[in-house]
Amino acid sequence: MQFDDNAKLDTSQVQDQRGGGSSGGGPFGGGAPSGKVVGGGIVGLIVVVIGIVLGISPNQMGLSGSATDTAPRTGAAADLAQTCATGRDANTQGQCRIVAVVNSVQAYWTNEFRQRGGTYQPAPTVFFDRPMRTGCGAADPRTGPFYCPVDRKVYIDLNFFATLQSQFGAEGGPFAESYVVAHEYGHHVQNLLGTLRAAQDGRTGATSKSVRVELQADCYAGLWSKNATMTINPATGRPLITAVTSDDIARGLDAAAAVGDDTIQSRAQGRVTPDNWTHGSSAQRQQWFATGLQTGDLARCDTFG
Repeated sequence: MQFDDNAKLDTSQVQDQRGGGSSGGGPFGGGAPSGKVVGGGIVGLIVVVIGIVLGISPNQMGLSGSATDTAPRTGAAADLAQTCATGRDANTQGQCRIVAVVNSVQAYWTNEFRQRGGTYQPAPTVFFDRPMRTGCGAADPRTGPFYCPVDRKVYIDLNFFATLQSQFGAEGGPFAESYVVAHEYGHHVQNLLGTLRAAQDGRTGATSKSVRVELQADCYAGLWSKNATMTINPATGRPLITAVTSDDIARGLDAAAAVGDDTIQSRAQGRVTPDNWTHGSSAQRQQWFATGLQTGDLARCDTFG
């Protein structure tokens, strides 16, 4: 995966709330209008994995009671802006790569909405590494990356990607990270379209609405992947991402498999219980990511039909 060295990155789309400010690093989830996390599927601790797979929010797991309100950190934001200025920085630094992917994904959806006569409303990504409060309640880095539809933000602990490899067996790599980010923004698109609110019935299982929401977000991630090298960077008039290889795609598919409910349950509890699924099997997640990737057609992402 390669970025245009001369492209200007828009760090205003990322809010750095990390305790130590801007630092190198190398993110899964979702939220419901009620404040309950519905898409959190990847976390650093097995006990948390079990909670997320069962559809339990961070508060219910007792992980976030010490969360504190966190105001925007202007110093960290300025540091990130200086560190992640161009595509060259994205090619060499993990945190800048995520900034670039956020820029590309949002540019793609801006164009997609415009072509359909609508207006895409951007959502910021929040880098965090400590307990904090969100529009969906208290959050902890151990719950993994997630999207909160109440405040319309994506929350990412950059250390998650190392966990994805070390504890979930994913091959990792830049495009695996990009797939995760694109999945979270898929939830934002669902929120804008009203899909998240319509799908909240509290049920789990292989055919539940919760699973269909997650698989659709995977398909949306595939749509962006299909169009990544054709999505224009508004600052330069050229694509921000200049190359996506077959190995990149393979690593994206591998990451999708690593976060399937059946794979996570096997690792966490030694057995598979489809009645508790909230995200879908590894095969389903790969299938729907591939559907978006191969077709590039939003209409083909109808996991509810």
